[in-house]
Amino acid sequence: MKAVCIHEFGGPEVLRYEDVPDPKPRKDQVLIRVKACAMNHLDLWVRKGMPGVSLPHILGSDVAGEVVEVGEYVTGFKSGQRVLLAPMHFCNHCAKCVAGLQNQCPEFTVRGNLVDGGNCELMAAPAVSVIPIPDHLDFNQAASVPLVFLTAWHMLVGRAGIRPGQTVLILGASSGVGIAAIQVAKLFQARVITTAGDEKKLEKSRGLGADHGINHYQQKISEEVKKLTNKEGVDIVVEHVGAATWEESMKCLKPAGILVTCGATTGPNAGFDLRFLFSRQLSILGSYMGTMGELYEVLSHVFAGRLKPVVDRTFPLKDVRAAHEYMEKSRMFGKVVLNP
Repeated sequence: MKAVCIHEFGGPEVLRYEDVPDPKPRKDQVLIRVKACAMNHLDLWVRKGMPGVSLPHILGSDVAGEVVEVGEYVTGFKSGQRVLLAPMHFCNHCAKCVAGLQNQCPEFTVRGNLVDGGNCELMAAPAVSVIPIPDHLDFNQAASVPLVFLTAWHMLVGRAGIRPGQTVLILGASSGVGIAAIQVAKLFQARVITTAGDEKKLEKSRGLGADHGINHYQQKISEEVKKLTNKEGVDIVVEHVGAATWEESMKCLKPAGILVTCGATTGPNAGFDLRFLFSRQLSILGSYMGTMGELYEVLSHVFAGRLKPVVDRTFPLKDVRAAHEYMEKSRMFGKVVLNP
């Protein structure tokens, strides 16, 4: 089959579109013909070099496609069935996994990070990770859902415990997590303030339900939040930008507010004044992907049309270098999808 492999870390030039052996599925696995694989910032970070990644390596966390072959021990699937894959790897037999806490499994990793991903034509996956999709959802849309909607759901619902009527600040309106988080927050009737680097992106975020938009290149986020909330601040900040916005994010919180973070796009080293943390009784929560139960929960809303994936642009898999270059310019609003 054709696949995109990296044999060394570096820029887009290290991505090789080449022939690799077809996967041989185990008896407990399902063989999938990949129709779409959505990109995430993780693809860029792994390509540049992440600890623990064995080379050669195949990127890609978000996969949708058709069932080609079903292992002898697998029931409930048939050839030609349209499916997506859970965007994570876990052992499925440790104490955490059997308790339904797959994202706390000692073996847990995101697909395409420490295990090979979906930038290829065929992929073997454990049956537990294979989820049927409805006919009205095309492959590009289906591939645009799993990682970011699971992440946003776990952040807002699983970790921050969002309640109707709260005010939520969501950084990075045009990012995959931002687009998902805006919709999840509105599902809970929250008031949503979001940020972006230009007016077109802010306008699109309003189309998803955001109540207010802040241009972070022209406005100071914390000052605008104070104006919009009558100096109260917000109940929850959805953070994934990291060092560049951390201090501003904390200043936006009302007393006893919650900052929940899932990433560090601009760098991992963020500092703050501990006196500000304890005197205002703030909570800082880490969030990493989510559980299979949460994935099924958020997918039920996607399948019902209450949450909608946003596809920015598609590229043939053979043009993966152009896709990486496009994503690194951060001009997209929504997901960039590769089609084998």
